[in-house]
Amino acid sequence: MDDAFRRVLRSKRQFDAERLLRVMVFNRLCDPESKLGVLRWLEDVLVPDVDTALISHQHLLRTMDTLSDCSEALNDVLAQQLKPLIDQELSIVFYDLTTIRAEGKTSLEGDVRHYGPSKEGGIGRQFMLGVVQTAEGLPIHHEVFDGNVAETRTLLPTIEIVTQRFNVRRVVLVADRGLLSLDNLEALSAVRTEGRPLEFILAVPGRRYGEFDDLLKAFHETHCQDADSEAYGEMAWQEHRLIAAHRPEVAKVQTAARDQKIEAIQADARQWFEKLDNQDVGLRYRGRKLSDAGVTARFYKAVTDAHLGHILKVDLTAETFNYVLDQRALDRARMMDGKLLLVTNMTDHEPPEIVERYRSLADIERGFRVLKSDIEIAPVYHRLPDRIRAHALICFLALVLYRVLRMRLKASDHPLSPARC
Repeated sequence: MDDAFRRVLRSKRQFDAERLLRVMVFNRLCDPESKLGVLRWLEDVLVPDVDTALISHQHLLRTMDTLSDCSEALNDVLAQQLKPLIDQELSIVFYDLTTIRAEGKTSLEGDVRHYGPSKEGGIGRQFMLGVVQTAEGLPIHHEVFDGNVAETRTLLPTIEIVTQRFNVRRVVLVADRGLLSLDNLEALSAVRTEGRPLEFILAVPGRRYGEFDDLLKAFHETHCQDADSEAYGEMAWQEHRLIAAHRPEVAKVQTAARDQKIEAIQADARQWFEKLDNQDVGLRYRGRKLSDAGVTARFYKAVTDAHLGHILKVDLTAETFNYVLDQRALDRARMMDGKLLLVTNMTDHEPPEIVERYRSLADIERGFRVLKSDIEIAPVYHRLPDRIRAHALICFLALVLYRVLRMRLKASDHPLSPARC
């Protein structure tokens, strides 16, 4: 890979960009630092074929600019190096998106740093990083997006690049709940690889489970109510296969947790009802006097915080405090407990195989954790969009090496891990 990268990065500049790229990638794997911190790190380490005394901070930044100029060629070279590790007949690829925190308050033309909801919670300035990974856990492609872009808009352009760059004969895309939309399904169905339609497995977001009540009712009654092990079912939906999986042990935990929350809120409501009634007949309590409006507001906040607004319904316009428990909504929620819904157009896999393929997506989440913990991709202090993309490329290359090392250690049944101690 070194020679291939060196050919791409060869320039008239008075430094070897490939060697400096290697330095920055190794630093991300060993002891992540800022670009200035890399110079301090080099004082205590030995990198083969690199004269650390000749490296300056400006050299590292100019190397990042070179990466930006050559990013397409570098990604093509990387794809050529990774192709032998990918099944060319059938490649299961997983796609997911995460947020990368960025610092700084200035705004630039073409800035990828925008304020948006973070995967870690809250609102922050960030950019989005999409990663494509094989079923074996090998990252093969990454893409930087604006920090406020909708997840569904990133999927199609990314998968088109992957299918063109890796030229696999059959691709099955596995993606998470945030990426399912009817528009995406229509667009994905139109994608072709080697003349074949792109195949996909997409999870149905929990907020849309209500659309499948009628389809799931029979499956729930016949396969789930008395199940003591995982149950699977299949239905037709929107000219695709809807795969359902039910885990009874998960359903019990989810149902019990919800019932406990409902009972706690209702217990508070009973106390408030009693105090309000007693106040009406002249009884006094220590502290401030309760009001119907105040109790209604407290009840509404408790219900909202517990995400139970679809079950415990309060009339905010009523003069007196009152609420109703929507039994139909509660029964529907209990029916959905423990269930996973997947939409796919694969025709040669049974439901358990489809579910197992989707659950492998958890490995890409571990890849994001490696990026954010071991490789420390964030926070990003670069301002220029091209520097941010170069930083993402450096971290992605570190992740590729991390995963290749992990695969080789696992193949040799070695007890060690590539994780930093």
